Amino acid sequence: MQAPQEQWPDAVPVVRPYAMTSGRTTPARGAFDLISIVLATRPPERDDGLHPESAQIIRHSQEPVSVAELAAELDLPAGTVMVLLGDLLAQRLIVTRSPTPARGVASRPVLEAVIHGLRTL
Repeated sequence: MQAPQEQWPDAVPVVRPYAMTSGRTTPARGAFDLISIVLATRPPERDDGLHPESAQIIRHSQEPVSVAELAAELDLPAGTVMVLLGDLLAQRLIVTRSPTPARGVASRPVLEAVIHGLRTL
């Protein structure tokens, strides 16, 4: 009988996203959006006993990067990445910047004028 890796050479161990976050669905610290910007506060060479996914986040965020880009790079659901980012934020291994909310909501006449203008294009 062949070992599983010999039978399926492309197979990789699969860890469910909820196992990576210990079943948590919301970050312990911070509020993240898909367009929140993440930046590591230390170089990736240091080993602080991080989980592999957290270490990957540190490596990929040496330059400012969005949560959506991190999720795509790690091939993980954005919610899972946000929980991991919350842990890294609590450890002060990353800093984040979230988008600022729009100041005030456009009035109905302004929105109607925009729609009318788009229709005339």
